Amino acid sequence: MKAMANENGMLNLPPLNQDTLWGILREEIPDRTVNELVWHYLGYRYDSQQQAWHNEQVPSEWRDTYPQPPDFIESRPATVKLTRSIPKPNKQLLKEKLGFKGYKIGEFGPRQTRRATMVNWLLSYMQDQGWLD
Repeated sequence: MKAMANENGMLNLPPLNQDTLWGILREEIPDRTVNELVWHYLGYRYDSQQQAWHNEQVPSEWRDTYPQPPDFIESRPATVKLTRSIPKPNKQLLKEKLGFKGYKIGEFGPRQTRRATMVNWLLSYMQDQGWLD
């Protein structure tokens, strides 16, 4: 899976902040970019020279199962693994930090649910890094 990298080989990712997280939940940010955000914080790095992903920084429990970054929007097993990797104290960060009340009945499907999972994982990452108050 080729990434959208700039001339320096860096992914063109939005900043990891509340605006970006809400943009993911509101589907204002493309699926590809949402995946790339999670891949980046999992440790996957794209080498535009080789047009290949490197996984040396990816935790072994991810690297062993997914040597290449998984499409979390399309892969239920990858999203389940993402959900399970969120520490229990961080499971409610969507509600606690963003005030997200969920989607309305009839207005969501697996894609929206997986996006919410990805946002919760990103919030958990931010919490573990000390980026949230």
